[in-house]
Amino acid sequence: MTKSFSGQLAPIRLPIFDVPPQPQKIERSPEETAQLKGRIRQLLREQDAVLVAHYYTDGDLQDLAEETGGCVADSLEMARFGTEHPATTLVVAGVRFMGETSKILNNEKRVLMPDLAATCSLDEGCPIDLFSRFCDEHPDHTVVVYANTSAEVKARSHWVVTSGIALPIVQHLAERGEKILWAPDQHLGRYVQRMTGVEMLLWPGSCVVHEGFRAEALEEMKRQHPRAAVLVHPESPQGVVDLADVVGSTTALIQAVQDLSNPEFIVATEPGIFNKMKQVAPEKVFFVAPNVGEGATCESCARCAWMAMNSLEQVVEVLENGTNEILVSPELAAKARVPIQRMLDFARKMKEKEQGGKGR
Repeated sequence: MTKSFSGQLAPIRLPIFDVPPQPQKIERSPEETAQLKGRIRQLLREQDAVLVAHYYTDGDLQDLAEETGGCVADSLEMARFGTEHPATTLVVAGVRFMGETSKILNNEKRVLMPDLAATCSLDEGCPIDLFSRFCDEHPDHTVVVYANTSAEVKARSHWVVTSGIALPIVQHLAERGEKILWAPDQHLGRYVQRMTGVEMLLWPGSCVVHEGFRAEALEEMKRQHPRAAVLVHPESPQGVVDLADVVGSTTALIQAVQDLSNPEFIVATEPGIFNKMKQVAPEKVFFVAPNVGEGATCESCARCAWMAMNSLEQVVEVLENGTNEILVSPELAAKARVPIQRMLDFARKMKEKEQGGKGR
């Protein structure tokens, strides 16, 4: 049974940052795309490199990552894959915190990104100076931060979580009697509170993409598509979450399109995820949940402009020139690795417990 908590939102004025306009879509012929992919394959082989891409990046990048023995995944799995893969160079297609997380867990490897300017509103909205001051004001709280944060913020935390494991970790901490300070996504924080009944002190950040989804327009879309299941990422506002058939991480939403019998899905997250959804359920139809824009139905408005900065052309450039390398000092990486490792160890023990239960 869940309790209803609005969450105690920290009275902090967040820094102003600019969200870039959507990059102009690169128009190229199938032959040009094939040439670019062929050049990247060659460079990856020559440089002992592997390409890892997030579900929100361009479909061509996702396809190439899988075709060349890389991976397409969420941010944590991207970093974990880099740890297990023998390649000495990781090319991370995503946003900056993902490259940093890969470097934190693989500090001895070279980590390149297509565009170092590709950032995240959650990361930008949680600068280390303000965050450290806030933590210092609440020394009796356990600091839990979402993966969408800088290396410095991770190093200041006690635990790092993803949306897929936030619920059991917060419940575990609460059962130990710990007070929790949560950052940076307030919507995910409130969702965790409602599901666990645990009160938390929330940082007032949000994702510019997910915050744009509109509950009223989503209700109308549901009426237009009565056979559709609604899939929602918990970074979305509560009104949108309340309309969901499934709430979960990117990985959980992809699994849902395979598990549910619905022929159609309305999806409240970045539509780059449709590339993988169409792979695993090619017979099904996917719609972007209504977002800000004319009539709250603007599909392009649901796209992350920072994720869209990644392209095949830029992957060629960074591999040819060695540019856009992510650097995290060994000292900072060591500190930031501690809360990430706590999460990894917790996940491993949880999986072992589940497998042990199935064996009985």
